[in-house]
Amino acid sequence: MRYAFSTLGLPGTALERAAGLAAAHGYQGLELRAHPEEPLHPGSSAADRAAGLRTLASAGVTALGIAGYAQVAAPGPDEPVLTEIQALVRLAADLEAPYVRVFPGGGELPSAAADAHAVRRLRATAPFAERHGVRILLETHDSHRTGTATARVLDRVAHPGAGALWDVLHTWLGGESPAESARALAAYLGYTQVKDVRSAHELTPLGLGAGALPLAEAVALVPEQGWLCWEYEKRWYSDAAELPGQLARGREHLEALVRAASAR
Repeated sequence: MRYAFSTLGLPGTALERAAGLAAAHGYQGLELRAHPEEPLHPGSSAADRAAGLRTLASAGVTALGIAGYAQVAAPGPDEPVLTEIQALVRLAADLEAPYVRVFPGGGELPSAAADAHAVRRLRATAPFAERHGVRILLETHDSHRTGTATARVLDRVAHPGAGALWDVLHTWLGGESPAESARALAAYLGYTQVKDVRSAHELTPLGLGAGALPLAEAVALVPEQGWLCWEYEKRWYSDAAELPGQLARGREHLEALVRAASAR
């Protein structure tokens, strides 16, 4: 198993520091939040991208994914969504990241309409991503919170340039067991985001293993050569504990879960 964490847990932090923390605490990858608040985003210059890639290489850390905010199931015209996804794909390619994260964002649309938007836009962008050596991952989130809902879209897209990102919090909030999620996403899984919270009503991030999420069940279902990425949502919860002091314990907890799963 390989381990990464999201820079959402280190808002506004220089890439050199984030990569150094990853290397020092046994994480092989970083999920890079692609937002203007962060060091690298779709508006970053070619020079900044090249410098970022050198920084990651120097630390021995991989850019696992580019965490974008495009919403493929959202109402409105296609063109802005397609343009946003293409920009994220180019950033991922420049940073040698294999994945781009997108959200559903279907809001209050009927599920059939939201699905149709997502299918059409992913079909339009998946070939572009594949040509750049990148895979677009639809995260289990908001209007398509469960693995079943996400797979319903990807079944229709039917292109290797599109896959799934399993966020274990959202599938749990959607009432889906880890076994159901893993089964639905098996053909599409890019990587898995882990996290922990106190309850479905108290979502302030906690250290891994300190909350209510069924992490042991989920981790046991991730492919042995897969990636587990800790998404600690410090950006949205300013009162949450700082991430750096928890990184070693978090990786050790995940390793223990992987060992326990392997021993079964």
